[in-house]
Amino acid sequence: MPAMDPGTLLDKLESGDQELVQKALAEYNQENSQCFFFNAEQREERKRQELEEFKKKKFRDWVPKSDSDYDSDNSEDPDVKQRQKLGELVIKFLNRDLQPSCQMACLETIRILSRDKHALSPFTGRSAIQTLAQYAGLDYSEEMEMPSIPDGESAVEALKGLCNIIYNSVEAQEVAKELRLVCGLARRLKLYNETRSSHESKFFDLRLLFLLTALSVDMRKQLAQELRGVSLLTDALESTLALKWSDIYEVVTDRLAPPLGKEETERVMEILKTLFNITFDISRREVDEEDAALYRHLAAILRHCLLRQCDGEDRTEEFHGHTVNLLVNLPLMCLDVLLTPKVEQGSVEYMGMNMDTVEVLIQFLDRRLDRGHKLRETLTPVLNLLTESSRVHRETRKFLRAKVLPPLRDVKNRPEVGNTLRNKLVRLMTHVDTDVKHCAAEFLFVLCKENVSRFVKYTGYGNAAGLLAARGLLAGGRGEGRYSEDEDTDTEEYREAKPNINPVTGRVEEKQPNPMDGMTEEQKEYEAMKLVNMFDKLSREQIIQPMGVTSDGRLEPLDEAAQKMLQRQESSDLESDSD
Repeated sequence: MPAMDPGTLLDKLESGDQELVQKALAEYNQENSQCFFFNAEQREERKRQELEEFKKKKFRDWVPKSDSDYDSDNSEDPDVKQRQKLGELVIKFLNRDLQPSCQMACLETIRILSRDKHALSPFTGRSAIQTLAQYAGLDYSEEMEMPSIPDGESAVEALKGLCNIIYNSVEAQEVAKELRLVCGLARRLKLYNETRSSHESKFFDLRLLFLLTALSVDMRKQLAQELRGVSLLTDALESTLALKWSDIYEVVTDRLAPPLGKEETERVMEILKTLFNITFDISRREVDEEDAALYRHLAAILRHCLLRQCDGEDRTEEFHGHTVNLLVNLPLMCLDVLLTPKVEQGSVEYMGMNMDTVEVLIQFLDRRLDRGHKLRETLTPVLNLLTESSRVHRETRKFLRAKVLPPLRDVKNRPEVGNTLRNKLVRLMTHVDTDVKHCAAEFLFVLCKENVSRFVKYTGYGNAAGLLAARGLLAGGRGEGRYSEDEDTDTEEYREAKPNINPVTGRVEEKQPNPMDGMTEEQKEYEAMKLVNMFDKLSREQIIQPMGVTSDGRLEPLDEAAQKMLQRQESSDLESDSD
């Protein structure tokens, strides 16, 4: 069947006949149900036309524009204008008293049209958003005692359309703030335990709430503060997971239970993402006793999330990723509940503590290291979580050190060579991404109790130099963290090889012949001066800048470092003379 002519479709809508409109829109919706990028075909056609034009003019080189160049000016595109006109007619039609089938067709059309950011103008105004909010059951007023519960497919279609519109339009985000859609969603969220709404209805409520808090700082604050969003969403999380508690901060977790269902997993991940949005600054401020209890309660639920599996490895990985992201936001003082559950049969025990959660996190880290994809987004959250937990929980640090930095036995290979966790993390210490490099180095430094000699021992001075320079520790010593004074235990292999280990590379190097063997003193002096002149030339041409280590362990240009050293020496000599 040939596609319906756009002009014919618009004529049918303008006729106002419900039955005619419903059939026309149903046909349009079916034709475009899988169309997510309206301008893709147009872009390809314009590229093809330009290429043909260039061939006719016999231009030798033709470089196609980027997709954004073709998308940048769509205001006069006739197809875009027709979609805008269609949108105007459909949203206007929705304000009439319609049969359910016609309502559904109109809302489906809006969902499809709202995928096109260039044709959004009919849907971003206050009247349009308010109409869709009413169909979704989200119209909010202070006088409303009970929020409306969405009923049927029409409400879900309205929610889907709102999600697309809010995502694609800043103007719509501002209107959503004025209409207090977050308040309507929050009110409805409170009743989820008492209502039998469909999964789709709950899911798109949560998806819309996530988008509003992700895209608007004001709505994020509104949910977090005015609407007590953390408590509200924690209750929703607990309800969705159907949790049972064995103690105040301990969820009953059956490690042999079936994987979490697909629908529950989808809703839980939306809740976790929204909680992340509204808690991102919590760890940077003081929390009172009441809030601390709430965050401990949430942390206990997140522990349960880490120990649960979903349907499929990729889905479990995604689920655990959102859980880790949220744990990073919580105050460190509240993460003690990750270790407090009683040790049971099958638990990972260390120093009398239940290390199940830490074991899951270290396995999660290892998998992310192996994937090597988008390391800043996927790796830095779990590294930060493990680093900060190690700072404040001695048992966690010692357990992680046993896993990541066991006593050294391999001294023949460089620290970055191999497939152990230590090798993988040391490789990241010279990564091109500064955040990734810093996080990996900081984690290993904390596991070494911020002791420079121990850090160099496990990573090599060359790999460690970046962090040590940033911390002012190039001259040795230790960081500012407070740790116990237990001794580092060396293996027999390490003790035997220690005198021959090159501290820069962190391994035993083969002895190299002395290049000056057989040279006369004059030849040696000539080669030395030749090297000095080469360095001087490179320095004068600003290709390199010789640096020196100051007394406080920081790098400075060599002439400045030498000058400071001379001043200190002169000051010391004066003090000696005065004595």
